Amino acid sequence: MITGERMAAVDENAAALGVPRRQLMESSGNAVGRAVETVADPGDRVVVVAGRGNNGGDAFVAIRFLEAYDVTTLLLGRADAIGTDIARANWEALEHGEYDRRTVTDSRNIELPECDVIVDAMLGTGISGELREPAATAARQINESSATVVSVDVPSGFDADGGDHAVNGVDADHVVTFHDEKTGLADLEASVTVADIGIPSAAEHVVGPGDVRLARPAERTGRAFVIGGGPYTGAPALAAQAALRAGAKLSFVAAPDAVAGEIQSYAPDLIVQPYDGDVLTPDQVDDLVETAERYDDVVVLGPGLGTAEETLEAAERFLESYTGQAVVDADALEVVSDLETEATLVCTPNRRELARMGGPEADELRAVEDEIEAFASDLGHVVLAKGATDVISDGERTRISRTGTSAMAVGGTGDLLAGITAGLLEHSEPFEAAAAASYVNGLAGERVTDRQYEGLYASEMLEEIPEAIWGEPDE
Repeated sequence: MITGERMAAVDENAAALGVPRRQLMESSGNAVGRAVETVADPGDRVVVVAGRGNNGGDAFVAIRFLEAYDVTTLLLGRADAIGTDIARANWEALEHGEYDRRTVTDSRNIELPECDVIVDAMLGTGISGELREPAATAARQINESSATVVSVDVPSGFDADGGDHAVNGVDADHVVTFHDEKTGLADLEASVTVADIGIPSAAEHVVGPGDVRLARPAERTGRAFVIGGGPYTGAPALAAQAALRAGAKLSFVAAPDAVAGEIQSYAPDLIVQPYDGDVLTPDQVDDLVETAERYDDVVVLGPGLGTAEETLEAAERFLESYTGQAVVDADALEVVSDLETEATLVCTPNRRELARMGGPEADELRAVEDEIEAFASDLGHVVLAKGATDVISDGERTRISRTGTSAMAVGGTGDLLAGITAGLLEHSEPFEAAAAASYVNGLAGERVTDRQYEGLYASEMLEEIPEAIWGEPDE
């Protein structure tokens, strides 16, 4: 079972793996053609009602596999407004092949020909809600027809994320859906066929650009609240800057006054809030929790904190009291294993920290994916285990991220990852935010390494984070 939103991400990941959408459209169209063959006899009249997106493009391909039938295609809208290059190319193939094609630009001019089978390819998984014209009139005529209705991927008007179906949506007899059954299709009074269109399993298992698109902020909102510093000052500054680069509106650092000025000196964009002392102690916890809760901050706890007994006690007390979202990194990871908390945590251990937390011990994390998933399940929180290949699990789902280079073994890249995760956590659920952050962090490192190979500084990756999330300005 898969949502429409997740399916779009899988398509994008497949393209990144070398299986382009055009190739998938060819397979999808072939599957639609086979589905029509199961309900039609040779010579039957088939009417394809197509929209201007890739759902229509799938149907344009299908027509080339229906030579044994009398096929007429109705395109809802102008041909020059077809929305994607691949759908347009397949429409033009019909034109060059002299297939029977008609365009409908006014709902008053829709008149479905008498036919035996109707292929509904108006709207796919990316569109939901009540149908508007001319699709609304077309759907009404489809539903009033005595013809057998075959819908492409989902019936037009069906919400593949929520499982709802528009009141004026198409009532399909058969649905041919792709790769996996979409959420809610089983509740319809229609037969559903799931067609394998050649998407590699890695498109779901390996984090890719589709996952980043799902997690990236649509607007700049939210506050990151980094609680770190004491023995070390660079780590909290890197995490806080990374959160800003990943879309946070504001980034605060709570740190001992002994090092607050030094942390502030790394970047004027940070808002440093000092507290008394040289390290974090239990005395500061109540104020820190109150601040984080009041402003609904996404907390990053751990960068540069140190391992003093009173500091670990304070970290544990903070997490026991806090009820919001937090990324737990570095020294603070030590207190998570036996923790009782209402907070939503993303834990970001390297392989040694993972073992100290009670997780599996391995030189290669990918070899212990199942054990990491079991550990995350027992822990009750998302685990983003950092290694040559990162492993991300919430105890039920597990993905791997293969971006990054050996040059990222330098100190500070894990602090960037914690900050990126916090920036994305404001806008997406924890597992998706962690997976996307892992990919983004590795890609940022690759971009720096491409320029200078080894010898990168973690701070040099900061400028690459926005492009790794949103792409180049003209994309």
